[in-house]
Amino acid sequence: MESLAVLAADAQTQAAWLDSHGVMADEIALDFDHAFRMADALVAEGRLSGGVMAALGKIDAILSGMSDDEITDRWTTDALSTDAGWAQTRCLARRVLAAEMGGWRQPLPRITVVR
Repeated sequence: MESLAVLAADAQTQAAWLDSHGVMADEIALDFDHAFRMADALVAEGRLSGGVMAALGKIDAILSGMSDDEITDRWTTDALSTDAGWAQTRCLARRVLAAEMGGWRQPLPRITVVR
């Protein structure tokens, strides 16, 4: 849910979150990728409804497609507010959070960056 909260946030909030943690925009996608790998187990444990798996799969496909694309400026802070892929993932993440949490506006997680 934390990775979805970051994906669902508006672009300005995402940019501020990235800046506050000193990480790049691709960290949002990487964090989702790690969480998505656990989604099936969370469904099996009853901690996530199976009905959201299609939306999570779409988010994964969009982010993977953005990674496969040769356009590197998709991973800039500016792209968060201009790129169609980010807009699509934001919309899908909001839908999942609304279904699972009763609303898409969730607190953004605090993270620790190890360098």
